[in-house]
Amino acid sequence: MGVRPARDPRHEPLVRVEGLSKRFGAGPLETRVLNAAALELPRGATVSLMGRSGSGKSTLIALLAGLLLPDAGRIVVDGRDLTRLDDTARARLRARRIGVVLQSGNLIPFLTAAENVELAVRLSGRRRGAARARELLAQVGLSARRDHVPSRMSGGEVQRASVAVALANEPDLLLADEVTGELDAASAGHVMALLFGVARERAVTVLFVTHDGELAARAEQRLRLAGGQVRRL
Repeated sequence: MGVRPARDPRHEPLVRVEGLSKRFGAGPLETRVLNAAALELPRGATVSLMGRSGSGKSTLIALLAGLLLPDAGRIVVDGRDLTRLDDTARARLRARRIGVVLQSGNLIPFLTAAENVELAVRLSGRRRGAARARELLAQVGLSARRDHVPSRMSGGEVQRASVAVALANEPDLLLADEVTGELDAASAGHVMALLFGVARERAVTVLFVTHDGELAARAEQRLRLAGGQVRRL
C-alpha cells in the first residue's frame, strides 16, 4: 500500500463550514435562518454574499467571526473549529486573525480614529500601535482625520476608518457586512477598492455582503443565501 501524500495546508480553504444551523425564538415565533448550511472560502479570494433582507446574511457573518455560536455544525478557520472554543479563545482568535467591518461601522464612539486603530493593534498582541495607526489611516485616506471621533466624520470616512481598524491585526479573514449600503457612489467605490486591494496585495480572504449585483459580480466567487442554504452562483 502506498503512502498517501500529506495535504498542503496552503491548498486547503481558509474557512470550511459544515452543517451550520441557527434559529432564533421558540415555538410559533421560531425563525430558522440557517439550516445545515455549508460553504468554503478559499485563501486570498474575494467572495460576495447576496440574499434577501432577513435571509440570515448578517447572522452568518457574526457566526464566522465567532460573535455568535450555531445551534449545530462546524466553522473551521485555518484548522481551528470556532464552535469548540470558549468565549475567551474565540475572542483571542478574532483579535489576531479576523477583521470585521459592520454596516454601522465598528468604531468606539468616544475614541479618535487613531485611538480605535491603536486599540485593535494592542488587542492583537502586536506593537507599534501609533505607527500602525498612522500607516493604515494614510492608506485609507484619513491622515487628516486621525484625531477626529466618529461623530465628526462623514459616513464614508467612518467606514474607511472601520476598514483600517479591521486591518490593524493583519487578518487572514476579512468579513464586511453591507459596508457600502448607506454610502454615496464615490465613498462606496473607495471602500470597495480598499477591500479588493487588500485581498490582492496581502492575500487576505475577503467575504463581503452586498445587495449590489454589479459589485457582487466583481468577486472571484459569488454566493447566495436563501432558504437557510448557501449556494454558489
